Amino acid sequence: MADPFAVLSATQRHAALQATRSVFGAFAMPIIRALTGGVSGAFVFLIEANGQRFVLRIEGSESPLRNPHQYQSMRLAAEEGIAPRLHYLDVANRVAMMDFVEDRSLEDYPDGSSGLARAIGTIIKKLQSAPLFPSFVDYPEIVNRLWTHVCKTGLFIDGLLDEASSRLVEIRKTYGRRAEHFVSSHNDVLPRNVLFDGERLWLIDWETAYRNDPLVDVATALDNFAQSPELEEILLYAWLGHEPDRPLRDRLAQVRALTRLHYAGVLFSASALGPRDKPDDNLSSPSSAQFERAIRERRLIAGTAETSHVLGKMFLTSFLTGSKPPGLPPMYMR
Repeated sequence: MADPFAVLSATQRHAALQATRSVFGAFAMPIIRALTGGVSGAFVFLIEANGQRFVLRIEGSESPLRNPHQYQSMRLAAEEGIAPRLHYLDVANRVAMMDFVEDRSLEDYPDGSSGLARAIGTIIKKLQSAPLFPSFVDYPEIVNRLWTHVCKTGLFIDGLLDEASSRLVEIRKTYGRRAEHFVSSHNDVLPRNVLFDGERLWLIDWETAYRNDPLVDVATALDNFAQSPELEEILLYAWLGHEPDRPLRDRLAQVRALTRLHYAGVLFSASALGPRDKPDDNLSSPSSAQFERAIRERRLIAGTAETSHVLGKMFLTSFLTGSKPPGLPPMYMR
């Protein structure tokens, strides 16, 4: 039988075997297979033993930008019943084993999109009431570092990104840092990181989790789970317990701009890894409907550098204009 851990380095393989032996015993013979999909670069395996299923997750290569608090955050979230139950955690080797959640489509959530928006607001509220995660770099600084990197990639001709850079400077000047109000935050509440087991939601993939402005998770959730003003109000009410006042709405608009530029930076960083003939001289982007049509007709292929570049432009347009950013195609959803 092929070794399911053959894709791992020697150190990672040893850590994976240590995890399975710790959970199942030295003489157990669990069934192990690799799971595909995802965008984090982690190795993920489904392990079946004694009628139970678990997920073994091994983080990829070390990164200088790695959040050192992700595992403590994940452990706290699991203890609060927000993340799947943890059975094994090796922080040094970046290995975790947790319950496997048999997820169903989010489209199957009871009461449709309104029920899902309400549930997302509720789980964010629960997370923000959890014991505090450790602090990390301030979110505007993370966005700034990422955007500075994008500006140095040579993806675009000189000066083309100046308007966005100037707007980021202005937002950072007026952003009111309120560290005393910071809460436990996932910081990446996208559909790919939300599981529905038929009864309730779970949050997974805690690489970016740390103590943060409570509006960051709300801003990301609004752009991904509330596609109409009515759904936005449902999500906000579930999170807050009452309608937000004008100062909160104004601050939320500012944070939404930051989250949109953050995802533009992530997508442009991915596109910079692909081949290109010359720097781009045009920031025009398709509408969401045009983008979805291009994906359906396979004029754009999910997961390619070209598609990441187009999506990055769409998020950048959203940052500059305040328009709704696009939904992500299936490859980016899991």
